[in-house]
Amino acid sequence: MNVLPPLQLSAEDRYELESRLRKTSMPQRDVSRARILLMLSDGLTSVDISRKMGCCRAVVNKWRKRYEAAGIEGLKDAPRSGQPTKITPRIRQKVLNMTVHTIPKEASHWSVRLMVKYAGITHWQVTQIWKEAGLKPHILHTFKISNDPLFAEKVVDIVGIYMDPPDNAVVLSVDEKTQIQALDRTQPMLPIKPGMAQCRTHDYKRHGTVNLYAAFDILTGKVLSRITQRHRAKEFLDFLKQIEKSVPQGLDLHLILDNSSTHKTPKVKEWLDKHPRFVTHFTPTSASWLNAVEGWFAQLERRSLHRGSFNSTDELRKEIKRFIRAHNEESSKPFIWKKSAEAILTSVAEAKLSLLNKRFAN
Repeated sequence: MNVLPPLQLSAEDRYELESRLRKTSMPQRDVSRARILLMLSDGLTSVDISRKMGCCRAVVNKWRKRYEAAGIEGLKDAPRSGQPTKITPRIRQKVLNMTVHTIPKEASHWSVRLMVKYAGITHWQVTQIWKEAGLKPHILHTFKISNDPLFAEKVVDIVGIYMDPPDNAVVLSVDEKTQIQALDRTQPMLPIKPGMAQCRTHDYKRHGTVNLYAAFDILTGKVLSRITQRHRAKEFLDFLKQIEKSVPQGLDLHLILDNSSTHKTPKVKEWLDKHPRFVTHFTPTSASWLNAVEGWFAQLERRSLHRGSFNSTDELRKEIKRFIRAHNEESSKPFIWKKSAEAILTSVAEAKLSLLNKRFAN
């Protein structure tokens, strides 16, 4: 019996095959094929490998030949013969009706597995029908329609400022991110490695909170900030004074604000009256999405705070300041609003009509 020489693997292919052995989400068939090739490269014979893997020698030789002919790509399953599964109009309509108008007995929404069970069709058919119809039953979005009686006027005002900023003025989207927690994991995080994601414990220790006031300049994308221990009208007023000192005199200041009670106290109103270059524009109630700084807060959370581990509020403050400094120096860019006020008002009107029809239907 001829014994074949060890299989020659490139460094890149060996790295890829070894990483497949470590991935817990990798299909077992791909792991087995990777293990066969690695053992072949280590000099084991097809007889030895077949005993270790519990397969026949023909399988071992098959994947050796496939790799030698096409490399890593040769490990993929070859196209199968036979007629492809058909999706008839009746099947399509049945799945669509069930998805939109019914729910399964054992769940609050449809999954592919449950639809396969109830509709009596294949996994592929369900995924294709949902994909073509743009249906994603596993996704749930939240919404809130503002009942502000001045909703239209406020939308027109703020969108107008975004799309056509006034001359000789600075437009700042201002808000506060409150109760940012300094969370420290109970054990050190495990770093990312080839074939393994970064890991952290699910539990944590709390080390206090801080509040972040931010003013997002829509023309430059830069952020002016203030970190405080408490969240009161006094801290907001101090932030307004900071803005007053930071922006050159001679420029008007248009502030876009939400309806927090700390923004409308008598002392705040009195101070604003004494500084006429400040012009306030309040978003409609339940419409924080109109405030541009909210998008920047989401970046801060996603890129910095979510994976952070802080054993004190001082560490948390340092990280927030570092992120803001890096943002202003490296990634700030003008804020561009694309949706017109008319389009927004039309969408809201349609949503209200849809809700009204739903109530009458019930």
